[in-house]
Amino acid sequence: MNRYEGRRVLITGAGSGIGRATVHRILAEGGRVVAADVSEEGLKGTAERAAADGTDGRLTTAVLDISDEAAVVAGVAAAVESLGGLDVLVNAAGILRSEHTHKTTLEFWNRIVTTNLTGTFLMIREALPALLAGEQPVIVNFSSTSASFAHPYMAAYAASKGGIQSMTHAIASEYGKQGLRAVCVAPGSIASGMTTGRGPGLPEDADMSLFTKLMPVIGEGFAGPETVAGVIAMLASEDGAFVTGTELRIDGGTHM
Repeated sequence: MNRYEGRRVLITGAGSGIGRATVHRILAEGGRVVAADVSEEGLKGTAERAAADGTDGRLTTAVLDISDEAAVVAGVAAAVESLGGLDVLVNAAGILRSEHTHKTTLEFWNRIVTTNLTGTFLMIREALPALLAGEQPVIVNFSSTSASFAHPYMAAYAASKGGIQSMTHAIASEYGKQGLRAVCVAPGSIASGMTTGRGPGLPEDADMSLFTKLMPVIGEGFAGPETVAGVIAMLASEDGAFVTGTELRIDGGTHM
């Protein structure tokens, strides 16, 4: 299946987890990818996997901090130049942190919101001109099940993801007549670096009974990041051509 042959794709958060899995899925389907991440070491692992798969000839990696406006301006411009244009932007980069809300400092709040919400906005703003000049352009943003369902100790994270969800609707409406689609994935119960062990750095005195209902009803536990990557590949391809301005929950029925 080569749904991405000739497609030019920029993916953030590409050094681990769902972002890395999405890079490899798009490469496997024939796409050309710029993989961006704040972690140089993470990108090295992504590149090594692509080399093992024989797809590294269509991969470029770039260290990028999406919370830094100047870095985003330069990074997106370099990615567009490298690809010769842009057709798909996947905003997988983000951070997950937890704290009692009454103990949440402004610095803690701002770090999460700046990285997740403002960083996603900056990537979209800088990529839009190239996307609108591209072929069947698509933006895939990352919300979370926490945007719509109660996840204790994650007020800042939930707020950032709810903002991304709302922003996606606005962008889909604003640019739809110009041929741009904008969609969200809302993962939950996905195994990644952010969710292993105590996952998002839960407070030591966290009441774990509050999480008993946060388990999938299908499968045997959390799913792998490739589960979400497959959905992203569908949404940003011809198969998702009639999907825009909405979000798709991917959580194994955790939040039914």
